[in-house]
Amino acid sequence: MNPYTAYFENLGRAARSASVAGQVLSTEDKNRILEQIAYDLENAIPMILEANTIDCSQAKENGVPSVMMDRLRLTKERIEGICEGVRQVAHLHDPIGTVLESRTLDNGLRIEKRQIPIGVIGMIYEARPNVTVDAAALAIKTGNAIILRGGKEAYHTSDAMVQIMQGSLERCGAPKELVQLVSILEREAVGELLAQRKWIDVMIPRGGAGLIQFVVNNSKIPVIETGSGVVHGYVDVSADETMALQVLENAKLSRPSVCNAMETILLHEARLQDLGPKIVSMLKEKGVAIYGDTQIQSLSSQVKPGTEDNWATEYNDYIVNFKVVSSIDDAITHINTFGT
Repeated sequence: MNPYTAYFENLGRAARSASVAGQVLSTEDKNRILEQIAYDLENAIPMILEANTIDCSQAKENGVPSVMMDRLRLTKERIEGICEGVRQVAHLHDPIGTVLESRTLDNGLRIEKRQIPIGVIGMIYEARPNVTVDAAALAIKTGNAIILRGGKEAYHTSDAMVQIMQGSLERCGAPKELVQLVSILEREAVGELLAQRKWIDVMIPRGGAGLIQFVVNNSKIPVIETGSGVVHGYVDVSADETMALQVLENAKLSRPSVCNAMETILLHEARLQDLGPKIVSMLKEKGVAIYGDTQIQSLSSQVKPGTEDNWATEYNDYIVNFKVVSSIDDAITHINTFGT
């Protein structure tokens, strides 16, 4: 028997049992739990930051790139933002019980298609502590149990957050096993998690293309496949120069490591000569490497040749693609081909 089998079966069995209770929680109960989680997380900010300091120190010792460190690192303000996100989930419409279709048969029997909880969700993601809370909040809101397997670099932070959320669940009279964190960090154990189809109803991978493909190729559980974040910014012929530069800088540089950071700039050809050099200059001043088409390469010797592989790449780093298009329709065609 695989040495991890018993561990994951116990985890799955506990989640399945908890999911039964989660499915019958009222909207008021779920929202009360979420408000409690937000409150408890805010009150435990020092504890979370202490755990995060351990993760960041170990990650630095292990040579984790600085752009990945930004994903991992928490601050008081970032934790407060996470808590605000939980409150926003509490204020969302509860989808459970919504009637999608309804019809009455000739014999008077009424048939309805309603939205119901999935059951047990498995979530595999990279070292991003905010996902630990985001995923748990959405699972609770929809009446599901969730098993979280985050990146090992963020384990201490995620563990602290899950312990806090489990305490919130218990204070609200719900089973703490609605939210569980995988504590086995060995990579080989992931395969056993992906084999727990008896206990887990769906797997959701969130991260880079490599992680997503690994889960899709190896899971025995149905997978909701997410895409990588190849985000585009288009600068039209009528764009205000100052605004365009500000928007592009913010889209790429506010947090380059996140999945909604811009990876490709598309510039209308009529703005190549006046705005193109200023965009290149702004990016170079900020330390961003540029891959461009031949027209963008003509603006600077520091622009590297871009290929179709570049256009389809999510960098999560200080790297950007830069391409000239002839019209907004040309931009849309490019985005439809390479965007996510």
